[in-house]
Amino acid sequence: MPEWEIAVTTETEALVRRAYHFAQGDVLNIQGFVDLFAEDGVFNGIGGVSGQDSYRGDHLGDVVAWMGKLLPDVHRELHRVNVLGDVVAIELSIRGTFLGPFETPTGAIQPTGAKLDIPTADFWYVRNGKIQEFNCHVGTTTMFAQMGILPDFASAAAAGT
Repeated sequence: MPEWEIAVTTETEALVRRAYHFAQGDVLNIQGFVDLFAEDGVFNGIGGVSGQDSYRGDHLGDVVAWMGKLLPDVHRELHRVNVLGDVVAIELSIRGTFLGPFETPTGAIQPTGAKLDIPTADFWYVRNGKIQEFNCHVGTTTMFAQMGILPDFASAAAAGT
């Protein structure tokens, strides 16, 4: 049975599982994902290429759309789901195949077909039945290693001298 259909303990958990469902590669319902957020809701992507980006309003679905292009078969495997009132903390893996280009400030890295299994920790804060804040902490170093694009530490060290 899919993860979003299993018995849940609270409406808050059900809301969060619906968000994951809408972000799956075989579903990819960006508007459905965005509609789960409060009017002033925020999605904080933490650990991304630029460190941290915050998305609001019409941009709440940007990361979901980006991930769907990068990994068209994207799937989130939820390992541990912890609910405390209106807070849901989840340890998960983002899994998929690197089939879309990875845009960087210096150009696109072409896909390699590598299978990715990215460790992630998500924290969802819900108010009045809507997502108020979503903090997604992605293990980008692991992701980059699996993609074959580890940072060039030698150039960075040389630039500092």
